[in-house]
Amino acid sequence: MRFRLILIGIVFSLAVYSQDSASYHSLRTDTSAVHKGRMIGVLSVQGALYIGSLSGLYFLWYSNYPQSSFHLFNDDNEWLQMDKCGHATTSYYISMIGNWSYRWAGLSRKQSAWFGGLLAEAYMLNIEILDGFSAEWGFSVGDFTANTLGAAIFVSQQLIWDEQRFRLKFSYHQTTYPVYNPDQLGRNLIQQMLKDYNGQSYWLSGNISTFLPKTSKFPKWLNIAIGYGAGGMTGASANVINPNVPPQQRYRRFLLSVDVDLTRIPTRSKFLKGVFTVLSFIKIPAPAIEYNSLGNFRFYPIYY
Repeated sequence: MRFRLILIGIVFSLAVYSQDSASYHSLRTDTSAVHKGRMIGVLSVQGALYIGSLSGLYFLWYSNYPQSSFHLFNDDNEWLQMDKCGHATTSYYISMIGNWSYRWAGLSRKQSAWFGGLLAEAYMLNIEILDGFSAEWGFSVGDFTANTLGAAIFVSQQLIWDEQRFRLKFSYHQTTYPVYNPDQLGRNLIQQMLKDYNGQSYWLSGNISTFLPKTSKFPKWLNIAIGYGAGGMTGASANVINPNVPPQQRYRRFLLSVDVDLTRIPTRSKFLKGVFTVLSFIKIPAPAIEYNSLGNFRFYPIYY
């Protein structure tokens, strides 16, 4: 649940940084001319958000649960690893925001990429440490690994291509499962979007045009996306056992679809560029093919 709260903050941060997306994209070459005023501003804002959000998370979340000595906790079998996809996606976008801010402040391409990834790693590590001192949970090596993977996906692409040819994305559709366990899966639509893993899907969306010759007329905004989701889950590691809850078979779903990279849609409007940047973490609804662990194929005219 903690990383979902962070994801809300990331959407807000994308909205803020998208206002300077045009100036960011103009900084394509390395430079040693660090803008001191901007850097002070970036570090001040990041420090305030870093301390404020972690403090808020502690008092709003962790303080409600008993504390313990530091310990490990293996949650790798929970939610068919959907929560790990969420951790990786969160870390990916924190890395992106960090990279944007450091480039805007004048750091070089490589420095911005590395520092952006380290920012995500440090922030998410602090949350794992808070988990480690909570009797309710514990430090999850699986979560830490997923956090590192998300940052690595961003940093490696910046270092190799100076752009994100593959983006981690998110989509959601409402399901009937929350009625069987509303405490864990949500009592209303907003809660369910954040808590019901049955309706969530996580995507690796790859841009096709970036691998074609520059003279190609292939649409620069058209992506192909592979996704992962799960269903049949009314509990974390096992389903709810209750005579009022019909038995559910837990399963994984593997998806193939087309997508749109909103940041590559040509427009001169700064407002639209900002909107496209904010919405860029969402997988655009489109036709999709599913193969699931039950051995079934399904075609969706529109998959959310």
